[in-house]
Amino acid sequence: MNSNATSPKLNITIDKTTGVVCEQCGCNVFTEVLMLRKASKFITGTAQDALIPIPVFACAKCKHINEDMLSPDLKNVEE
Repeated sequence: MNSNATSPKLNITIDKTTGVVCEQCGCNVFTEVLMLRKASKFITGTAQDALIPIPVFACAKCKHINEDMLSPDLKNVEE
């Protein structure tokens, strides 16, 4: 299977990018974590409520999730 068929090759060099650091502690290493949202069975049309995993990046040191790493939809949702 050709991996280039699903992911376009970007012609960007590291010197043309900017680093990302944690807003809380300044760490520049992040890990992928999941946020979970529950959808009612009445909305999904299934027999049970559904859990929807949403991948986000959290600071590897303090686990903080930077504001700009959340989609606008997640920023506007009250817990």
